[in-house]
Amino acid sequence: MKKISLQSLAITVFVFVLMWGVSKLADLKFFSAFDPISQALTDFELTDYAFSNMRLDPDVDQRIVLVNLAPNRALIAQQVMKISQHKPKVIGIDSFFNCEGGLYDTLNCPQLLDTLGNLMLSNAIQEAGNVVLVSKLMQTKALASQGDIDVYDSIEYSDEMFKRYAYNAFASLPTNASHQEDVKLCRSVFPRMEVNGNEELAFSVQIAMLYDSMKARRFLARNKKEEIINYRGNVEIQDYRLSGLNSADLSTTKYPIMFYAIDWDKLLQDEYIKDIFEGSIVMIGIMGDYFGDPSWEDKFFTPLNKKVAGRANPDMFGLVVHANVVAMILNEDYIDELAPWQLNAIAIIVCYLTVVLFIIIDRNLPLWFDTLSVIIQVFLILATSGLIVYSFSYASLKLDLSLTLAASALVGPSYDIFKGFQNQIRKWQLTKKSVEVLNE
Repeated sequence: MKKISLQSLAITVFVFVLMWGVSKLADLKFFSAFDPISQALTDFELTDYAFSNMRLDPDVDQRIVLVNLAPNRALIAQQVMKISQHKPKVIGIDSFFNCEGGLYDTLNCPQLLDTLGNLMLSNAIQEAGNVVLVSKLMQTKALASQGDIDVYDSIEYSDEMFKRYAYNAFASLPTNASHQEDVKLCRSVFPRMEVNGNEELAFSVQIAMLYDSMKARRFLARNKKEEIINYRGNVEIQDYRLSGLNSADLSTTKYPIMFYAIDWDKLLQDEYIKDIFEGSIVMIGIMGDYFGDPSWEDKFFTPLNKKVAGRANPDMFGLVVHANVVAMILNEDYIDELAPWQLNAIAIIVCYLTVVLFIIIDRNLPLWFDTLSVIIQVFLILATSGLIVYSFSYASLKLDLSLTLAASALVGPSYDIFKGFQNQIRKWQLTKKSVEVLNE
């Protein structure tokens, strides 16, 4: 058993060295011909299948109401005033009200021409008293040149006439997109960030804090720099006027519906249930020029996307992403993860025990080794994949067992390579001994 243990340990080390070598080889892009395939699968995770296909549709969260943003500031002011009349607990507006680039002239910032609209919006925000506006985490050129994308040293706010009467919280989401028009895949949120020594809360966290401070503080007490968003649902934004569908027919959407949504013109025309806003969270943001608009503006790919690999169309507006985070905080429905050392330990243990099993089979059933080793590898890969999906679906535990999957895939070839080297060394040793005996 001691000999088997040492041999198993040596082969396990060889497996992980081989994985390291393969990863370094991949970095050199020798296999660039396969880039289209890798790009199609690079944003896929096994848990996406659980998100999009295995969970039960949620109940509509009646605490959160989403409203499409009106096309100009005067109409947005009317939206805020109308909503505020129904006494919601908090109003979040996912939109900037500033001049891009800080150019305050009417040529570069035509919004300044709407003096009345600006005053109306400022007054509406002041009168409401419970509005949260978004800010944007920024990097100076000096910091950006250092290459750390998750460190910020400045913040962009709405203009002072709006900012001073509102709570301000950053809406920046981690997507790895290099620019605004790039593909944006959103899986997580930064609950808070430190900027120049000050703690800044995320837009969704600030909204939850104003609605239920105890739950928001418990969320922050998890003390995680980045939280996986436990997506539960989307909104129905079909334009029934164009489609001819009945608004009660919710089966037209392919995503689970979790939030009520009201188009901007319906709100201003009083075509909504009046008591839907009272005591609730109202979140206003872009959901197209109208419900059903195919625009990709402020739209993200999420794990709820039914097309889990090689995605073609983004499935969720940024406003709905923030609403999912708020719902997660209020429901205290979080996704937990294992520590990196635990994931590494699982991979090492699984690999080691598999090698031990291979050695036992090779010694006792050598004729069946090739068949049984392949069966064991396939079983390990399927079992690990199933464990990832089901632990996520039923325990909200994300197991990133990619290292275990890689070890399971390479343990068979690695065993054969190691055994081949071992046999060659033995032959060399026997040959050397034979020559020595003959010389004597």
